Amino acid sequence: MAETATLPEPLAETPPSQRRHGAAAWAAWLARRLGLSALTLWLVSMLVYVSTSSLGDPVRAIMGREYDADVARRTALTEQLNLDDPLPVRYLDWLRGLLSGDLGTGLASQRPVSEVIGPLVANTMVLVVIAAVVMIPVAFGIAMLSANYRRRRPDAAIQVVLLALAGLPEFVTGILLVALFATTVFQVLPAITLVAPGSTPWSTPEAMVLPVLTLVLAVAPYVSRIVRATLLEVLDSDYVELARLKGIPERVVMRKHALLNAIVPGIQVIALQLAWLAGGVVIVEAVFNYPGIGNQLVQSVRDHDVPVVQAISMIIAAVYVGVNLVADLLSILLTPRARTAISS
Repeated sequence: MAETATLPEPLAETPPSQRRHGAAAWAAWLARRLGLSALTLWLVSMLVYVSTSSLGDPVRAIMGREYDADVARRTALTEQLNLDDPLPVRYLDWLRGLLSGDLGTGLASQRPVSEVIGPLVANTMVLVVIAAVVMIPVAFGIAMLSANYRRRRPDAAIQVVLLALAGLPEFVTGILLVALFATTVFQVLPAITLVAPGSTPWSTPEAMVLPVLTLVLAVAPYVSRIVRATLLEVLDSDYVELARLKGIPERVVMRKHALLNAIVPGIQVIALQLAWLAGGVVIVEAVFNYPGIGNQLVQSVRDHDVPVVQAISMIIAAVYVGVNLVADLLSILLTPRARTAISS
């Protein structure tokens, strides 16, 4: 007697209570991460304020040689800057202004800090974004090329070059690029970024080539080496060997199987390097005289312009924390096991 065929039961929908539990778990995770980020920024704000307060007497920096002669102006500036108040009181006043968007007044320019650094923030963001857009495909391409030639001479040559670039400080890389492309050898690019008043650095693209190239060479080696190590691990896995046995071309195996599984570690290291760019750009901008917040930070420290130093330091810290938060979120969204752990 023939057996009666049974149709498979339809997949059960996720119960509403389970969906609500998953949404609540994600909301709790996000709230916890945001709370930790806010706590980190608060601790950084205290460190920044205490550190910048020890840079020296801002009144002396403003008055210069007139500090000892003009007692009346010195007293007026001291009262204006609230330097007579205790340090905790001054910190709380500064923190309230920071949270309300009031960054204070620059001591050197006597202009609101937001007006001083506003255009410079945009210039730096453009520089970092262009460097990131160039760096990511270059780093992944080098990693794929190196993994494809693993344990052969091309791989060894690539690793030697990457190690050499990773060991060079960014200011050394910048100076070498200037010597190669702007002074004695080719003389095809400007050595520094000269921007006319009222214009932007990207209005003269050739002036941005060396700063962008310096940032790419400073960051790409780290990303390439991490992605290469992940690719090698994936290429030795069983499911990749099965794909090869099915006759799938090696380039397809690399692109569709190995690379997809190397994205999550790549996101983590890219986030770390992008966060480094927020602070490492200070040296690069100083080397090329690029009109950004890094160059302004160096100049403000030199001038003892404490409000500008505090504002730029907090911007860099906020970018660092924000980039890491986004990287954590993307890593969890791209990892099914991590998503399940949060939702369960």
